[in-house]
Amino acid sequence: GRSVSNTEMVLKTSDCYICFDQFEGKTSFGMSVFNLGNAIMGSGILGLAYAMANTGILLFLFLLTAVAALSSYSIHLLLKSSGIVGIRAYEQLGYRAFGTTGKMAAGIAITLQNIGAMSSYLYIVKSEFPLVIQAFSRADPMADLWYLNGNYLVIMVSISVILPLALMKQLGYLGYTSGFSLSCMVFFLSAVIYKKFQIPCPFEEFSAANHTVSHLDIHLNSSSLGVCVFPSQTAYTIPILAFAFVCHPEVLPIYTELRNPSQRRMQHVSNLSILVMYTMYFLAALFGYLTFYGKTETELLHTYSRIDPYDTLILCVRLAVLTAVTLTVPIVLFPVRRALNQMFFSSKSFNWLRHVAIAITLLSLINVLVIFAPNILGIFGIIGATSAPCLIFIFPAVFYIRIVPKEQEPMFSTPKILAACFAGLGVAFMTMSLSFIIIDWTTGSSNSGGGH
Repeated sequence: GRSVSNTEMVLKTSDCYICFDQFEGKTSFGMSVFNLGNAIMGSGILGLAYAMANTGILLFLFLLTAVAALSSYSIHLLLKSSGIVGIRAYEQLGYRAFGTTGKMAAGIAITLQNIGAMSSYLYIVKSEFPLVIQAFSRADPMADLWYLNGNYLVIMVSISVILPLALMKQLGYLGYTSGFSLSCMVFFLSAVIYKKFQIPCPFEEFSAANHTVSHLDIHLNSSSLGVCVFPSQTAYTIPILAFAFVCHPEVLPIYTELRNPSQRRMQHVSNLSILVMYTMYFLAALFGYLTFYGKTETELLHTYSRIDPYDTLILCVRLAVLTAVTLTVPIVLFPVRRALNQMFFSSKSFNWLRHVAIAITLLSLINVLVIFAPNILGIFGIIGATSAPCLIFIFPAVFYIRIVPKEQEPMFSTPKILAACFAGLGVAFMTMSLSFIIIDWTTGSSNSGGGH
């Protein structure tokens, strides 16, 4: 009886694979780049100047370049595996490689990784939005106004902006909001560059009573000249950078919807998205760092607020960053809904009721976490340190080794050996990130910022 049920299962699943191929993609190349770029660009960009202050310019550039190249290679592995079996779903690749275990592992990693990302984005809205409104309206920070309450604001943003976008049937429709989100970040970048030339080098700290000048140490130390320094802090920046280009859960859904899809065309989409983000990351880090040198804080925009909390340009920038972060949430929600569908409803066809119900449930869950358990974000640091290396390094490599037939590439062919090393690198990153987080917790300091 066993063999019969097996063939039946193969028939059933192969049916499901065919339906992927018959799906007609309608999303243009440019819109796909916007969507993937938006998926890559998270709140991590705010912490990069601080990372550069810890590594020096040269080491930072080297690390950023290495991570970008690795992310591109990782997407190559995913696309190649997906091309061989004709499936464009991360979870189904896992199923082809390791059966149900593989499917569940991929589904759970995507769900945890992206719920963590969405929570951190909404947490930024909850903590930053009230401050921006308060500064714009010049309201008394102590006043108990409803529109200065982060909890109300985060719920309002979720219902009015995120939910309608999350209910779209296809990711392709979000290309326009993603384009807008990226232009908000370009605005952020322009402001950072402009401020570099406007703020005097020993910058004056803002204080209402007396304008005390806190002189920056003008004797530039070796690190600020970009000579590679390797202080203990440098180690913390590696996880922040390693996860700076996480967009792997979104790659296959975007591939599914790409017009005239081919492995090469999707690889071009990915490389272009990574290149654009790489440039923006580097420039934002460089100019942010050159403005403040050793005084750079973990969150760049807070450093500007120390100079003048009511600076209109910086307030607009903070608003733009909030907008960008908010518009990234629906992009990140799509793969989670898809993973849940693949894990629990893979045999069923598209259903609006389920589509809407999953979106509402996810958003409610994340709002509850952000409002009632903000400390849980520390837990997501741990989750991120485990799920991100899996999604970027380990799964693509292991699935590739299992899925590419031995006739095509023997076990000890160069591509498979490279893939195996790549998986090993992922394990190393995971160990590193987890140990830093644990060291942080035991020593009680908080140096490691989680970037997405």
